[in-house]
Amino acid sequence: MRDVCRRALLPGLAVAGVFALGASPVAAAGAKGAGARQQAFRQAVRAHGGAPTNTHTPDDGDLADVFAAFSFMRSAPAATVSAQALIDARVQAAALPTSGGAWSEETAKPYNANPSDFTDPFWSNIGSGFGIVAGRTTALVTTAAGTWLAGTADGGVWRSTDEGTTWTPVFDSMSTLSIGSLAIAPDGSVWVGTGEANTSQDSYAGTGIYRSTDDGQTWSAVTSGDGSNPIVSRTVFRIAFDGTSVLAATNDGLWRYSGGDWSEVLSQAPASDPLPYYDNQVTDVAVDPADASKVVSVIGWRGPLTANSHNSFYLSTDGGATFNAITPSGDIDTTDIGRTTFAYSADGSKLYAVIESPAAEAAAKESVLQGVFVSANGDPNGPWTKIADEAKLAASGSALPVGSGYGVGVQTWYNQDLAVDPANPAHVYLGLEEVFETSNGGSTWDTASPYWNYGLACNPNCPDVTHPDQHAMMISDSKIVIGNDGGVYSRPLTDTGYGDWSDLNSTLHNLQYYYARAGNLPGGGVGIWGGLQDNGTPLVDPNRSQMVEPAGGDGFDVIVDPNNANRMVGEYTDLTMYSSTDGGHTFNSFVSPGCIAQETVGEKPRKNCDPGARFVAPFVADQTNINTWVAGGEDVWVSQIGWKTKCLTKGGCTWANVFDTGAGNGITALSAANGTIYAAWVGGGGNPGPAFGVGIATNAGGKWHQLSMTSLPNRFISGITVDKANPKHAIAVFNGYSRRWIPGGGIGHVFETLDGGTSWTDISGNLPDVPGDSLVMVGNRLVLATDAGLFTAIDGAGAGTAWSNLGIGLPNASANDVEAGPDGSSVYVATHGRGVWSITP
Repeated sequence: MRDVCRRALLPGLAVAGVFALGASPVAAAGAKGAGARQQAFRQAVRAHGGAPTNTHTPDDGDLADVFAAFSFMRSAPAATVSAQALIDARVQAAALPTSGGAWSEETAKPYNANPSDFTDPFWSNIGSGFGIVAGRTTALVTTAAGTWLAGTADGGVWRSTDEGTTWTPVFDSMSTLSIGSLAIAPDGSVWVGTGEANTSQDSYAGTGIYRSTDDGQTWSAVTSGDGSNPIVSRTVFRIAFDGTSVLAATNDGLWRYSGGDWSEVLSQAPASDPLPYYDNQVTDVAVDPADASKVVSVIGWRGPLTANSHNSFYLSTDGGATFNAITPSGDIDTTDIGRTTFAYSADGSKLYAVIESPAAEAAAKESVLQGVFVSANGDPNGPWTKIADEAKLAASGSALPVGSGYGVGVQTWYNQDLAVDPANPAHVYLGLEEVFETSNGGSTWDTASPYWNYGLACNPNCPDVTHPDQHAMMISDSKIVIGNDGGVYSRPLTDTGYGDWSDLNSTLHNLQYYYARAGNLPGGGVGIWGGLQDNGTPLVDPNRSQMVEPAGGDGFDVIVDPNNANRMVGEYTDLTMYSSTDGGHTFNSFVSPGCIAQETVGEKPRKNCDPGARFVAPFVADQTNINTWVAGGEDVWVSQIGWKTKCLTKGGCTWANVFDTGAGNGITALSAANGTIYAAWVGGGGNPGPAFGVGIATNAGGKWHQLSMTSLPNRFISGITVDKANPKHAIAVFNGYSRRWIPGGGIGHVFETLDGGTSWTDISGNLPDVPGDSLVMVGNRLVLATDAGLFTAIDGAGAGTAWSNLGIGLPNASANDVEAGPDGSSVYVATHGRGVWSITP
């Protein structure tokens, strides 16, 4: 994403750099290829370069925050929803019976992001320097016993006793696997703050803070003495200790745990503010190693700032009991403080800070880095000296040159971190999109790991890079260890310059899928394609020892021919579709009817292109005809020639626009069978509020029309499924929570129609009150994917439908998509943090 959050760069967007999220640049051979990549990159930057606003939509990618995508889907039409709802839902799910056997993990192989035999000149990562990757890693710590722990975006906490050679998940049964921070207390216990705090479209809120006293093997919630849990629903940027108390920096204030109770000690947003995230994002807290009574924190909403904003540094001199705003002197622009990360030297003699610029974010600058600063005396008041900015870091060996449109620090709101060598206060590591290092306190810098190798003078003989988008750093056993959108990497502290990173991802299975589909491979076995956050569109082939990434960047929806998995369609952002008939070795990029998509691949958008495709836009094949494709932006589009589908400025477009859902609407889910199509959409600018609305359009009965929604909940529709044996039989799946948690949201999650949508029956039955994500019909059974696992029921029971948990052994990651396998009896579920799993109901 520049999200979903970030937008991963397209593989084919070369030299100048990538799109925020991912890394997927294409290799390039020859001047023609390089020129095409640069042209596509410039076009993509222009397409997504508009200034963000307070009314941004879930697909704008430039200001994808807590209201966008995943969070928005789960809270709309309200602005927020308590994470206690998820905790309660898991309790409800545990009370249901369980049917079926054990789930099998399909994505347990190492994932090769740069396979040598996949060389498409636009979409592959050939020449990037990437290696084995995993999903987004958000936190790292070393315990007193020398155990490494890694927190991941929605994959839980992973434990390694051999410095990352092998990893084991240790948080799978907890109420959420969304991790924001890890910390080691003075007594050696491990603390984990749930709720990823990167303000990205796919960041889930947490369910509190947990503690382990057995080296990270088991966990218990840290609640107040009365059993309350005020940290529920927060995302946790940092946990720190002042010797007698615990401090937690969250997206809604700074909290202190002292005397067995939590209390909020820094909060500037009034209690009446329904959107405290703009005024109250405490992005970091740090305790002076030389004087634990001194604590510095920051309110740093990423922007744009308003008259009600309280962004500033705050200082406590009583161990974090009280805080006062300060105005740091020196080079820091105190009117432009956004997300900020602090790092003290081990002796407290120096305090470093990396600061994002809300003004640059609002103006859509190519970098939103205000700068990297040091207080040479360790005093948060300063004076502060700027030791790095975009230009200085770009000149240090970066792959993101000034003027590229995608500069160093373009995602400082999303990825930033600092680490100071405990043995040398002048030796500092900085994480932005890339990794930087200074050995002299910032006088000079080296790029320790560039975004990729495209455009670098050493190419094609450059060392391997890590992965873009840095989120976590720690120093352990004389190594710098980093966590980013591609997993975990380390190298010795004695190394300087570019390279020599150890890739530690072969057993870290935390891939963040959005969708997955399976098909039979011509050589035998079942191939699985899917779309990943920042890690492209992977192929799982049982005949290969590794998963492979034929197409890079962000990956979303897919079509797979169930009889020949070499025939597939993948998706980059904004309905940018690409198709392959040879298993991803080559792609046709000129497939999409979307305006932004056409520009992204170097085409001038056609006059009748779709203006409203969401950042994550759906497309499907008709269940009864693999060559009939349906895609959704604002409009419903149909192509009936399968892999011959094309859409070019000159050369024609084979898509037919069959229905317009309405100006400003965006399609969220599609299903088709025997030519009957159902299209669910969201409107109202994509934000909660009076304009929020959802609908379903269909051609059931022969003519396109909008269905009446009066009997259905007013919540986001994340899935819709039509019965291929009866086009008037369809099931709609609603995200979010019912009216107990979301006023005005109605009740129920699964609704069935037998008359083409004229009337609906709530078949939620005994389901937990939990966001539904996707549903598939397998024989006479329904299989439903939710935020609290998979559930199954016999089809046809109507309002009396009785659901049970499906299978055992599935981690508690959100289940985003469920689809039938090519045998018609097995099902595959795509989780957003623990890969793809399968079972036969």
